[in-house]
Amino acid sequence: MYGIENYWGFVAAAILLNLTPGSDTVYILTRSIAEGRKVGIASALGISAGILVHCVLVSLGLAQIVAHSPTLFAILKYSGAAYLVYLGIKMWRSPPLDAGATEKGVQTGLWPVFRQGLLTNLLNPKVVLFFLALLPQFVSAGVASPLPFLLLGLTFLLTGTLWCLLLACAAAPFGGLLRRQPVFGKMMNRISGLVFVGLGMKIGLSR
Repeated sequence: MYGIENYWGFVAAAILLNLTPGSDTVYILTRSIAEGRKVGIASALGISAGILVHCVLVSLGLAQIVAHSPTLFAILKYSGAAYLVYLGIKMWRSPPLDAGATEKGVQTGLWPVFRQGLLTNLLNPKVVLFFLALLPQFVSAGVASPLPFLLLGLTFLLTGTLWCLLLACAAAPFGGLLRRQPVFGKMMNRISGLVFVGLGMKIGLSR
């Protein structure tokens, strides 16, 4: 079908891979718990938008440039790490969030949150390598068209987006309970900031 081999096997693999915790999962859970459901959903959609860009780059063969350029790969990696550390420091220094206001989505603009999720995904070159390693295994040999790569990428995007939205919606009520406790409410931003700094360091130090 359109140069794709074992499509349903790919769907099963995509679901299993989406269920495996990674940096995107930690990012969405952290933001959902710390800032509420709307922020978590905006973060998930931003990450999905980043995955869509990666899918298009892989389909057009442009991702090969990143994979074969150590300099460009390093620039993306360290930029992504620095950006996560920046977000962590910013959240650490932010005042405690009011539980009621956060749940109504009035304390945090959703467009900046979406943009932050997008950038954290775009600046992670490991996503490019992931798609370059996974997608060709399900494309027939000798196929030159970008269509099968794009269809597989969109399938992965669909399953991943649904899972990320579920995570955001499931984690937000737990965060709401924590924010209602004075001790946890004051600590929430600092804990989230530490998580983001840790993610940034993990990406920056990875090989």
